[in-house]
Amino acid sequence: MDNKHPFKAAIIEFNPLLNQLDNNIDHLLEAVTEAAKNGAKLIVTPEMATTGYHYENRQSILPFADTIPGKTTKRFEEIANFYDTHIIIGMAEVDEEDGLCYNSAALVGPMGYIGKYRKVHQWATEDSWAHWGDMGIPVYETSIGRIAVIICMDSSYFESARIVAVKGADILCFPTNSTGGSLSMLQAWAEMNGLYVIGANRSNTETDYHMIGASAIWSPLGRKLAETPYVEKSHTRDETVILYADIDPALYENPAKKRIEKRKPDLYSDLMLHVGPWEYKKSPSKQMDTGTYEKKTSTALLQYEPVIGEKKENLKKIKNLLADASFKAKKQKSLLSLVICPELSLTGPVNSLSPEEIRKLAEPIYGETIREMRMLSTEYQINIIFGMIEEEKNLLYNTVVLLTPEDDRVTKARKIHLSESDERWASAGWEMVVANVTDIGRVGLIVGSDAAYPEVAGIIAVKRADFIAIPSCWHGEFGATLALPEKMMENKFPINSMTTWDATARFSQTKTLIANFIGSDIDCKGGSAVYTPDPIYGSDIPVVASSHSEEVLIVANSKMGQNWWFDQHKLLLSRRPIFYRELVKKLQM
Repeated sequence: MDNKHPFKAAIIEFNPLLNQLDNNIDHLLEAVTEAAKNGAKLIVTPEMATTGYHYENRQSILPFADTIPGKTTKRFEEIANFYDTHIIIGMAEVDEEDGLCYNSAALVGPMGYIGKYRKVHQWATEDSWAHWGDMGIPVYETSIGRIAVIICMDSSYFESARIVAVKGADILCFPTNSTGGSLSMLQAWAEMNGLYVIGANRSNTETDYHMIGASAIWSPLGRKLAETPYVEKSHTRDETVILYADIDPALYENPAKKRIEKRKPDLYSDLMLHVGPWEYKKSPSKQMDTGTYEKKTSTALLQYEPVIGEKKENLKKIKNLLADASFKAKKQKSLLSLVICPELSLTGPVNSLSPEEIRKLAEPIYGETIREMRMLSTEYQINIIFGMIEEEKNLLYNTVVLLTPEDDRVTKARKIHLSESDERWASAGWEMVVANVTDIGRVGLIVGSDAAYPEVAGIIAVKRADFIAIPSCWHGEFGATLALPEKMMENKFPINSMTTWDATARFSQTKTLIANFIGSDIDCKGGSAVYTPDPIYGSDIPVVASSHSEEVLIVANSKMGQNWWFDQHKLLLSRRPIFYRELVKKLQM
């Protein structure tokens, strides 16, 4: 990369007209030229910006598709060369060798054509004419940084943005025609992967399909740098809008990039599984989200301030909160079926303790903590999930345990990606755990900051989890406060919503439940919550606790059928593991 100084990026929120290729290109060139004249060194246009979006078949779009490179890219190359800029062009591509069509984007720069991307994960509309992308997700080295492109529906699959981050991208460009769903993932993908993300949308209505504007530029820290207004269908906007923000190459190195160095690709091989339409792992009844309940059931998330290293005091807190949870559930005429406690539930976070003090708090898996928690499970007839310091063969683990009232089984998951604090005392786990639990379904267990590695929840989804439980002691070391337009959501997001946990529920299409500590002394930020697979279009509502109060959050175990626009079944069928190999390659030393 030649340029280490901040530079200006631009979004062209442009609304093409169907079947008017030449007119669209002329007007798009005018807008791109204006952005270039104003100093933009990277310019991103929407998905299918030269043609419009809705075509019924290959014959209808073929007259408006072009090769890449071709006549269209040649015209934009002239601007890129004259103004020393880079341009992403969303367009319909026809392959000159076999005549196949693709929903593509081209990248041109000061020296001419650089490369292209063919949409890997398609939405239903283009299935009638476009072939699914066949070239993976490339990253292109340029004078302003390493640039990658994904398109619209790609953002619903965590693998898309993760692949380019692992391949060293600095900037992710995102042409889209979005009603909200795809745009709503960009903040999380920016922060989780340490990328500048530049999303260019449309703001008009085409064949009754309304695109909402809200084009945005996000920093690698998940901060919104610029955003166009949200446009309701009743106020459709046809005119072009240009949006600018500064990109600072100094932020190409950031906390998320450091986390990526701690990935464990040798544990991610299940991401390469392509799960077919078979339902053998799914129980037809009594599942948390898809079953039929004889009674209304609920889950309690316990949020409290721990007393560091004092197991008896923390157990007392858990007992008091559990009694409160049982009372609240009965008041709501609900049967309490599951309780989730924070990470390291009976000791609190132990980063302030010495390794010797931590070892004294450790126990074998069938020690006193398990006995105490099993007594609560039996007394209240609940499934209970909690965290502890586990000792086995003289090694210590940050472990989450699931106990059920029916039997003596102990299901456990050990933290896989250790934080700096964990590394002082803990050994790493090596398995993503999904357990079958009677009357609840298949529960995936994630330990605290493992949630910052989307591969973990991705594998749990492949294993067909019905919900994910995350005991946590989160203190802001990853994630950002969700900052999307309120009108984008069918149901307004609660205050204190956090990007990583929200994204986990959506990219895994799995209801996600988090129990977190609070406490100024330990800097834990609360926000215990349930996040849902489809908050944008209203199928279920997220619920988030406060950032500062001890409380019990009671959430109903709602039934979410598999008939909404994008559920776990559809997710698994439409994944493209053939292009995910980069995620399982071992790191090159």
